[in-house]
Amino acid sequence: MLRGMSTVSYFADDVAEARDWYAEFLGADAYFERSTPDGVLGYVEFRIGDYQAELGIVNRKFAVTPSDAPGGQVLYWAVDDLGATLERLRELGAEPHDEPRVRGEGFVTASVVDPFGNVLGVMTNVHYLAVAEQNRR
Repeated sequence: MLRGMSTVSYFADDVAEARDWYAEFLGADAYFERSTPDGVLGYVEFRIGDYQAELGIVNRKFAVTPSDAPGGQVLYWAVDDLGATLERLRELGAEPHDEPRVRGEGFVTASVVDPFGNVLGVMTNVHYLAVAEQNRR
């Protein structure tokens, strides 16, 4: 049974550049870094959100299915203000992938491609907010 999102891995040729870009977007520094034996930064990790989900950035040379094209599954991160989040992502150089789409009352999704070729999904989600509120009690 799936119990919740644990870690999402994004890939980049230059992990340090991606780390700095995500630190700027998230307003938080990576809390963990690991270099390869040859001293190249191979992995960094952030903990973010209500449940301290892990966002890892991996050197692209370690990708199981290497690709330069955005694609695959889209993980949607819950946000409070979809429009403001998309605007901030675009200011930082992300390109539109899927414009905002209403998926039902209280559910709107959108996605961008980050400067490193990863699809980053964001959404407003009333179910997420209800669960987060319940867990705060």
